Amino acid sequence: MLILLGAIFVLHILAIILLLVATIDNAWWITDEMSTDIWARWILQNNVWNYTDLPTGSHYPTDYLQAVQASSVLACIFSILGIFVFVAQLFTLPKGQRFTISGILQLLACLCIMIAASIYTDRFHINESKGGYGHCFILAWIAFALTFFSSITYFVLRKKTA
Repeated sequence: MLILLGAIFVLHILAIILLLVATIDNAWWITDEMSTDIWARWILQNNVWNYTDLPTGSHYPTDYLQAVQASSVLACIFSILGIFVFVAQLFTLPKGQRFTISGILQLLACLCIMIAASIYTDRFHINESKGGYGHCFILAWIAFALTFFSSITYFVLRKKTA
């Protein structure tokens, strides 16, 4: 059981790292001369990356962008809270009740990052022919899978009596 708890802890830490990288790093949409994330855009000019604000207008709706930003940050917060609750529950709650709160927090993180990535997929860069999704976008979907698996594991572990 100790090895299983250690593996769950490592999985949870990996999910947190992926969520933080996906939220902070600058590669949700990339081209040869531009890199965009959910916070800003970097444009390559004279072999130097220059920070610029995100475009505005109907092709880049700010209300959806704010929803993506908020959902990504909430996913990070819920997952970080979940790891602290996981450790606290190991020592405070009786068997059968231990991992419920951690599972709920991971499920909330899972839903938040799914919402962020889904909105970004549906509303941004729809008609752009050049460029593609960057590693942060892919990491967001991988983090979705890891947080979902982690939350399911917490709910299954709740039933264990060993």
